[in-house]
Amino acid sequence: MFIKVKNLKKSYGEKENRMVIINDINLNVEKGRICTILGPSGSGKSTLLNLIGGLEEPDSGSIEIDGIDITELNSKKLALFRRNKLGFVFQFYNLIPNLTVRENIEVCEYLSKDSLKVDELIGTLGLEDHQKKFPRQISGGQQQRTALARALSKNPALLLCDEPTGALDYKSSKELLALLEQINKKYNTTILIVTHNNAIANMSHQVINLRDGLVSENYVNEKPVQAADLTW
Repeated sequence: MFIKVKNLKKSYGEKENRMVIINDINLNVEKGRICTILGPSGSGKSTLLNLIGGLEEPDSGSIEIDGIDITELNSKKLALFRRNKLGFVFQFYNLIPNLTVRENIEVCEYLSKDSLKVDELIGTLGLEDHQKKFPRQISGGQQQRTALARALSKNPALLLCDEPTGALDYKSSKELLALLEQINKKYNTTILIVTHNNAIANMSHQVINLRDGLVSENYVNEKPVQAADLTW
């Protein structure tokens, strides 16, 4: 099993102000799966993703990724693990405004010994005609493609996507989802997608529903549809 989460708990605040966000979650994700995490606002989706990504520290429990329990790593080793194993794509693109599309992608290329070729990524994500432009000169969909290419440039084993289509229109959202599907098939990248969009579950191999910090549903989708066939 590629991801193993056991008895995971996370809360914020103290005493009477304490709020439990993740409440004793257990789940597994196999290598090479696209896994969608669904749930209403406040259900703990983004917090769970941040915990799996090592961006936040749990109160208790364990998170094992590719055989390594990241909750046992010190800050230096955790930073190295994130650099070598993980890629992040967020709703807001966080591109560097004074760097071109190509330069934004190259920022992460040097973080890994097994990085993907930038020219290959630019071609795969359809950015050939935009690689010399600055973020302000391209559309939101193209900016999100650039952010995706940047995350993929270091060839991560696990790609974490927090509402990746949240700031995109319908057409751009479907294009991005098709790209994630393509990346999953081409590189066998395990992908976790946090989203409010229930339709994305239909293209996923595994679907996890959260409610009030608990897993309310966790199932394998035996017949995922193509991203191009999604409607919402």
